Amino acid sequence: MAEPLVLLAALVFGYLLGSIPFGVLFTRLAGLGDIRAIGSGNIGTTNVLRTGRRDLAAATLIFDALKGTVAVLVAARWGYDAALVAGFGAFVGHLFPVWLGFRGGKGVATYLGLLIAISWIAALVFAALWLATAALARYSSLAAIAALIGSPIAVWLLGRPAAAVLFAVLSVIALARHHDNIRRLLAGTESKIGAKAKA
Repeated sequence: MAEPLVLLAALVFGYLLGSIPFGVLFTRLAGLGDIRAIGSGNIGTTNVLRTGRRDLAAATLIFDALKGTVAVLVAARWGYDAALVAGFGAFVGHLFPVWLGFRGGKGVATYLGLLIAISWIAALVFAALWLATAALARYSSLAAIAALIGSPIAVWLLGRPAAAVLFAVLSVIALARHHDNIRRLLAGTESKIGAKAKA
């Protein structure tokens, strides 16, 4: 078990890295204004895609994922426990970034980035679940929900019990952040992938 100060440093490092709002930064640099003023108001990939800029959406996905991957890999130098704590911090940072008044995204891309660093096989399971569900249903939120449910199970089956507990906790938090999406899915009013935001 790492020293408490090491774990605290890992948590703070992960949080600060995770709180960088790439979706907001990329859309502002592209002259599209504040992404929080369109569509769902979310700062993540799906809402950036609603601007019609697939390149910006792809960049947002990649960099939001990298926040989690880098946090884990850097903190791993302090030990496995520190890596998990840093990953948790990165996820929380994305959801509650200090720079945006603690109103951030839903954490799916950052969650994937954590999986890539901790268990790349589980990351492939996540991607397969997301892609299959998205292809069949055309709902990004439903695809995320399926991936979030399946991933902790995959991590557990791969022999990473501590990491499985972490991802189970993160999945519960992320699913709670999708409560509006779940309500719209049940009502049949959820936007499908590729739908542009109304002006």
